[in-house]
Amino acid sequence: MLLFIVPQTRAGSDAVVPPTPLLLMLAWQPQAQFAGYYVALEHGFYHEAGIELTILSADRGRSALAALRAGEVDLAVAWLAAAIKARADGAPLVNVAQLLPRSSVVLITRVSSGVHRLSDLGGRRVGMWMGDAALPVEALLREQNLEVERVPQSTTINLFLRGGVEAMSGMLYNEYHLLIDAGPEPEEVMVFPLAEHGIDFPEDGLYVLEQTQREKSAVIAAFVAATRRGWEQAFADPEGALDLVLRRQRAEYVPANRTHQRWMLEQIRAAMGEPGENGWDWRLHREDVERVGDLLQRLDMIDAVPSDIERLGAE
Repeated sequence: MLLFIVPQTRAGSDAVVPPTPLLLMLAWQPQAQFAGYYVALEHGFYHEAGIELTILSADRGRSALAALRAGEVDLAVAWLAAAIKARADGAPLVNVAQLLPRSSVVLITRVSSGVHRLSDLGGRRVGMWMGDAALPVEALLREQNLEVERVPQSTTINLFLRGGVEAMSGMLYNEYHLLIDAGPEPEEVMVFPLAEHGIDFPEDGLYVLEQTQREKSAVIAAFVAATRRGWEQAFADPEGALDLVLRRQRAEYVPANRTHQRWMLEQIRAAMGEPGENGWDWRLHREDVERVGDLLQRLDMIDAVPSDIERLGAE
């Protein structure tokens, strides 16, 4: 009897707590914009934090915020403007880390089109993404009182290259470099960074539902810490990080180009900024939430700034 009881007792006292499963949905398809998450997963940082993480990719038909609101995932990568709009629609979102504090969205035109300033866009065809991704450019057009022909823009730059639009939406770390890589010289294009024209919306943030934050606050904190380690490692060994990004792209049948992904990773590092003595300041600041919320309301892009907007997690 003793031989039977003692091992059971020891097994109970030494039992390893199983890792907590978490589902993370990224804002888009695999690319270097998300390298830190892939690195943290590959290097076991999430496992060491007691987390069994599954990373899902979003696409045109699968929004990360929509999946989060439906309870299909635990965490989502999303832009602040989209999160404020969702909060205004009643979604109980909480920001647990703000990785990119500034905007990298640009409007791109050809010099030969005669668009040399924003006001020249009046009456022109402008390529715009669909859904929440369109919010910053839409805000710019309304703020500048520009009447343009809005043309749905796909995930490629082909519409612009073929002359279907005279301006296209883009990210400095993505579409701009794809365009230059496709042939035009930098001096042949005009780039209008939205941040330089009053539309400086913080971008990639990590969001959870309020209930998740209440019930799993320690796990979410551990997740953020492990993610921080992932980005530190990605920037310390960029080529190793790119290996993981390209592997993920090929696994999900996304076109993989190492040179382009290297550019993206460098631009993401610049956008994230240099870490301070205690690492990056990944807090979502109250003044940014209020500034973006007030602008969205003034431009009639949301009915009203949520009365509980501070519960987004701003400090």
